[in-house]
Amino acid sequence: MTTDAWQQARTALVTWWRRIRPRQAGRVDAALVESRDRVLTARRTGDESAESHLVAAWGSRLDALLRDDPALVDELRRLIDEEIAPLLRGEDGARTGSHEFRAEASGHGRVYQAGRDQHIHGP
Repeated sequence: MTTDAWQQARTALVTWWRRIRPRQAGRVDAALVESRDRVLTARRTGDESAESHLVAAWGSRLDALLRDDPALVDELRRLIDEEIAPLLRGEDGARTGSHEFRAEASGHGRVYQAGRDQHIHGP
């Protein structure tokens, strides 16, 4: 979120929003700037829950937009898949998004799963 890619992604989203909801575009732009600042602060302080809450809040905002205008679903999907996601991939090729993990252990088996760093201490 500190790179030129973030600025380009923000611009792409605000441009799209300006086209579909011109009166809201300025507020969306300001909210993106505020969200970026809050995420950077959360990352500096190791507050993963704050970042998760921001992601959920933006998800809710987009859900509300799509409830109001379901015809925007394909357009938003294209914007995210073709313009925003490629910009936000890390240098290591990691993508933003969600993952679903499923595991089953039996007997004395153990399962360790992580979506990010994992540290296991003790026996």
